[in-house]
Amino acid sequence: MSDVESTGSSTAGSGLDTGGASPSRRNVLRGVAGAAGLAVVSGGLLTACGSDSKDSKDKSSPSASGGKVGGTVTFGSNYSDAAPKAAFATLTAAAAASTKAQVKINTVDHNTFQENITSYLQGTPDDLFTWFAGYRMQYFAAQGLAQPLDDVWDKIGGNFGDAAKKLSTGLDGHQYLVPLYNYPWVVFYNKSQFAAKGYSVPTTWDAYVALAKKMKGDGIIPIAFGDKDGWPALGTFDILNMRINGYDYHTKLMKHEIPWTDQGVHTVFQHWAEILPYTQTGANGRIWQDAAKTLETKKAGMMFQGTNQVAAQYVSDKADLDDLDFFTFPAINPAYGQDYMDAPTDGFMLSKKAKNTDAAKAILEYIGTGQAESDFLKTDQWDVGLATGLQVPTYNAIQKKSVTEIAKCKAVAQFMDRDADPAMATAMISIIQKFIDDPSAGNIAGLQKSAEAQAKAIYS
Repeated sequence: MSDVESTGSSTAGSGLDTGGASPSRRNVLRGVAGAAGLAVVSGGLLTACGSDSKDSKDKSSPSASGGKVGGTVTFGSNYSDAAPKAAFATLTAAAAASTKAQVKINTVDHNTFQENITSYLQGTPDDLFTWFAGYRMQYFAAQGLAQPLDDVWDKIGGNFGDAAKKLSTGLDGHQYLVPLYNYPWVVFYNKSQFAAKGYSVPTTWDAYVALAKKMKGDGIIPIAFGDKDGWPALGTFDILNMRINGYDYHTKLMKHEIPWTDQGVHTVFQHWAEILPYTQTGANGRIWQDAAKTLETKKAGMMFQGTNQVAAQYVSDKADLDDLDFFTFPAINPAYGQDYMDAPTDGFMLSKKAKNTDAAKAILEYIGTGQAESDFLKTDQWDVGLATGLQVPTYNAIQKKSVTEIAKCKAVAQFMDRDADPAMATAMISIIQKFIDDPSAGNIAGLQKSAEAQAKAIYS
């Protein structure tokens, strides 16, 4: 019988609520730039993904806990979609077998979990919880809602590169997260459809717009899009911003060192308005999973989103994953080309109120090994692991290409709702949805003023 018990949870049962931002928000924001989006050099986060490091072999042994522990560890999980939920269950089952602790998974809808994380951690949280690297990790560490994991990192540190460790480090210099994987935000398409229609992968903005026009003329929805959940559109803003204004501009805007009324922001919205006529209509009323289905059925030609969503959706829908391919978002400003992308890192944290700390840390020590990641990636066909010396014979074409394209980047961002203050990200969800409904020049100017007014209140 499995040591892992998975349970569902309603919003009420989760004890979740957004809550306000930390009083130390300004200090948190000032210190986050180096960790929220790190330069990728010499292959970056994934340099050693295909290597066979002798040093990492011993460090990747799942006996890192130094002994067996018992009891039950509760694990709050936002892996609510079918495919990632199944992969996470496999990972925690292996961790339970390694440590002899029982793991009880409390699964909450992804959006509900994220929107209500603050009061969840302030209330009666699970021992461990799924969360995000960089600023979002630092934010809750600074609030004293998570326990440092320095002793865990003393045992697993040799399994990760410097960039992964920095993304797991709080502003106080302590580690608070054990990372597992990252994934790129890219433009997906079906190879068979492109071949049948004679479409070519665009590398420039003009070519991208021209392809969208051609698809529309062929009776195909050019760009599948669903933004009912709010966060998917943040990725489109991010990539347009980094393509037009660069990575440094992105980080400064997220920290409000550049005003939202700046011309650079206006240019982002202008470019977005140019492709909205070729984007699936009614986006604000559609969840991204339904948008992905239009790509699967070839009713749509392209979709910009993360492999963690689109490729995983193909798997859970039993669609033809071998037909799925992607390209990095086309260049707009030659000064920046295709140098940057969002490639968020996900992992796990230990809540301050954990009841079974020793067993929870043993679980994290197991998860932070190359063996654990290798086993996890046998069931996860859309993310790429972060442990050095990782053996991944099961990587498919999407994962192999993800490793290559992330490594090409000069810097990667963590996504707007991870790089910015949570309150600002929430404000931008509403503002961008209003833009989608009305992309006129006058409305863009008004929305920029609204964003700036809210930023001044949030970052003061």
